[in-house]
Amino acid sequence: MEDVLDLYQQPYDPDAPVVCMDEASKQLVGETRRPIPAAPGRPARVDYEYERKGTANIFIFAEPLEGWRWTRVSEQRTRADWAHAVKHLLDVHYPDVRVVRLVMDNLNTHSIGSLYETFEPAEARRLSQRLAIHYTPKHGSWLNIAEIELQVLSAQCLDRRIDGIAKLAREVQAWTDERNAAVTGVDWQFTSTKARVKLKRLYPVFQS
Repeated sequence: MEDVLDLYQQPYDPDAPVVCMDEASKQLVGETRRPIPAAPGRPARVDYEYERKGTANIFIFAEPLEGWRWTRVSEQRTRADWAHAVKHLLDVHYPDVRVVRLVMDNLNTHSIGSLYETFEPAEARRLSQRLAIHYTPKHGSWLNIAEIELQVLSAQCLDRRIDGIAKLAREVQAWTDERNAAVTGVDWQFTSTKARVKLKRLYPVFQS
């Protein structure tokens, strides 16, 4: 925990940006009857029945100090999907930085091993050398700022029926563009010092 908290307190380094990563599944849902739009004196009407159309996965990478994020919609959440997302992050969005300090949870797909399962060894090694991974502790996903971004995305964009992956990708991209244009960042105030007080029960007790 303190590793991540100390990382958040470090000054901005353009050659080693801190990027937080998370992902979430979105159920695709279609209408069984055409919704009736709102009219003067009458609210919109949507039938309670719906049609399940599978699921999609949303990756989100956020650089809090720059107020920037990048989203990617995929059909699945496999090791290869994560590996390709990381490669795109490094080669397209951060091609010239020395290293990206990546904060994420320790899901089994979120590992250097996924790079080696997806790419040739030399390519996997090249990518891994540009990553400094900082895992959030078990049951400590709240430490990941990207989780905050996902909550905002869910509230502002995903809290409705979306019936296809192409539409989902368009909607998520529109949300991303709007939030990036506003340079919306996160003012993180929780530090290791505060954690030792507020979360004292989680620390070992030494008998003198």
